[in-house]
Amino acid sequence: MTKKATPSADAPVLEVRGLHKKYHDLEVLKGVSFSAPRGKVVTFIGSSGSGKSTLLRCCNLLELSHAGDIFFQGEAVAWKGDGIRRQPASKAQVIAMRTNLSMVFQQFNLWSHMTVLDNVIEAPVTVLGHPREEMRTKGLHLLDKVGIADKADAWPSQLSGGQQQRAAIARALAMEPMAILFDEPTSALDPELEQEVVRVIKALAEEGRTMLLVTHDMRLARDLSDQVIFLHEGRIEEEGAPEILLEHPKSKRLQQFLSAGAVT
Repeated sequence: MTKKATPSADAPVLEVRGLHKKYHDLEVLKGVSFSAPRGKVVTFIGSSGSGKSTLLRCCNLLELSHAGDIFFQGEAVAWKGDGIRRQPASKAQVIAMRTNLSMVFQQFNLWSHMTVLDNVIEAPVTVLGHPREEMRTKGLHLLDKVGIADKADAWPSQLSGGQQQRAAIARALAMEPMAILFDEPTSALDPELEQEVVRVIKALAEEGRTMLLVTHDMRLARDLSDQVIFLHEGRIEEEGAPEILLEHPKSKRLQQFLSAGAVT
């Protein structure tokens, strides 16, 4: 059974300092630093290829960075090796981070051979060791929370894209994470289905959940975020409160990005 991490009241849930990541000769992240305080929503925006999704995946160690520090609950990730040979030194630390930093992907990633309810409860049962019947009750509650309790016994293939993404959010919540990481959660949806998912994400933000959000939706960024970070070519070009950064951008590159129709 995996133990949940003990929250630290003072430390940010997640802090990144000087993070670098390369794919062969292409440097995708060039020294990125930020922190995600408890109960805050930090949103990353930027053009395709700016490093947003890679950064998010590095945060819970789905991708491995090549230099820089990652702190989870104030504790630094322990590494062995350098550069492209760098690996986490503690398997237990990796499991703790992935357990407490739940990821919601662009393409839903539901298990097709399981019902919607089984998708939601599988990880808490197998990873955290929670009783299955207890989790079935909780899973039904979470599906009701995201508005698809009537789909509990359906297969993922029987759901619309918006319903599948809401099931994925319920699955993330079932782990009782310290933070939820959203990687372009609405970009694969048409506008009508997108709004179903946006309503759920907004409700989670109103509950005071810690969230890291990568999005192309500037309205969502403006409405939800405590801090917006604009990435350009692997670096933080500008960051700040959404009402300042999105309405009064300072950098020329951000001005160009927003004037290209990003703000709706």
